[in-house]
Amino acid sequence: MAALTILYETHATTTDNEAGRATGWLPGELSELGRRQAGDLGERIRDRAPDAVVGSDLARVRQTVALGCAALDVPVFYDWRLRECHYGLLGGAPKEQVHGPAIGRFLRNPYPGGESWLAALDRVDRALNDLCDLFPGGTVVMVGHIATRWALRRRTESVSLDELAVEEFRWRPGWKYVLS
Repeated sequence: MAALTILYETHATTTDNEAGRATGWLPGELSELGRRQAGDLGERIRDRAPDAVVGSDLARVRQTVALGCAALDVPVFYDWRLRECHYGLLGGAPKEQVHGPAIGRFLRNPYPGGESWLAALDRVDRALNDLCDLFPGGTVVMVGHIATRWALRRRTESVSLDELAVEEFRWRPGWKYVLS
């Protein structure tokens, strides 16, 4: 089967990001900076000729896609499996309680009322399998979260969950992954 190219973007900056809160499955709202970043996304991908745009169904991704991809004449799909890790009762809590040193407790064990990072990455991976079947040899713009990017890196770079958990995330304008 032909490889699928994924042009991956994180959702744009939210008010929760700016306030230091971990949103998880809560909707989130783009900040003013986030709205500008979403517009910049459209400029970056306009000439990349994707076959589709795919993202999680959470509001912050939908807002990013609406602002950044409106000019593209391609289908847009939202898939709940591309959501962020479900932080359960810690959704909306300060990042220090959810990420950083605390994250190690939840790599393989679920957050209270939520899921583990391993379960989240496995969920995202099932969506990636379906995309490979739907767009063999194609190019897809994907807008997602930390869990989405971690699943892509685990699959394409063989980076372990433990290695991913200790890396500091720094926003940047896009990554390219090739899935076979």
